[in-house]
Amino acid sequence: MKTLALVGLATTLIAGLASTAQAADNPLEAERWKTRPLILVAPTANDPQVVKLREELAQPANREAFVERDMVLYTVVAGAASRNDQPLRPEQTRALLKALDARAVQPATLYLVGKDGGIKVREEQGWSLKALFGTVDRMPMRQ
Repeated sequence: MKTLALVGLATTLIAGLASTAQAADNPLEAERWKTRPLILVAPTANDPQVVKLREELAQPANREAFVERDMVLYTVVAGAASRNDQPLRPEQTRALLKALDARAVQPATLYLVGKDGGIKVREEQGWSLKALFGTVDRMPMRQ
């Protein structure tokens, strides 16, 4: 009986450690209560949604509004992820996609995550930074 109990305890501990390791790889966990991640998942770098987002963030007023709202930009393009243009490790990319319930090969999709870690917006098309800024401005932690 003691052997079975020890095996059960060991199995539980190993499962818990694996779960903790996956959470540690999820870059969104480090953002919680600090920033509002904006994440664009796209199949290719020349996808129109990627181009649109880059162009909009290149405008000084949009960039200023982005920073003022404590936002950070994650992109997952062709399966490679970055945070504010700094590459993420493959395990972080997998954890990020898993947290969003997304796939690297899906149609371009934009996600806005709140400081509480919840997904506030998920849009495939028709999004604009101004509308996203309005959504952020209505969030309780912004007011």
